Amino acid sequence: MESTRIIAVRHGETAWNRDTRIQGHLDIELNSRGRAQAAHLARALADSESIDTIYSSDLARAKATAQAVADATGAPLTLTPDLRERCFGDFQGLTFTQISETLPEEAQKWRKRDPDWAPPNGGESLRALQLRLAETVNLLAARHVGQQIALFTHGGVLDMLYRLATGLGLQDARTWQLGNAAVNRLLWTPSGLTLVGWGDETHLEGASLDETTT
Repeated sequence: MESTRIIAVRHGETAWNRDTRIQGHLDIELNSRGRAQAAHLARALADSESIDTIYSSDLARAKATAQAVADATGAPLTLTPDLRERCFGDFQGLTFTQISETLPEEAQKWRKRDPDWAPPNGGESLRALQLRLAETVNLLAARHVGQQIALFTHGGVLDMLYRLATGLGLQDARTWQLGNAAVNRLLWTPSGLTLVGWGDETHLEGASLDETTT
């Protein structure tokens, strides 16, 4: 059967990740820890993987992580807004606490994971995100049958890819990790995605990843 192997990676850490501040489509750079994570990831993939091509969200935090891997592996890098994080509308720039305090009714809908609810002022619903990601992955993977590609993206996107690969519903509670710079493995065939491995952070173990890392 035709298949494409996929390595899916969340971007390295940003200061807003540490602050639990919603980034969405806002263009936030990696912090020093995130840059160190990207460097360790790049070395690990260059040493152990054959990557035919790399696709990345065009947001800076994903792009920088992908660029480190592209530089280390020599794989070509293509940026696409189709791999961006979910758009969170008025939630963007706020912490979880601030959202609960200033937009309590909307925060409740968010916590309930209503598939058709979207954050106010241009936000994206879970159902719309799922459709976007299913179409994007099908399109990209179908171009590279018999090869291995890497996708660099965001936590909400990876959550959706996990659900697509396992058949879990949009309202099912999350029990899986979405670590910064972790390696997640999927297999694509024309019938859909299959989960191969998730949350591998062994390339980050023992590394000095505090805020002073250069």
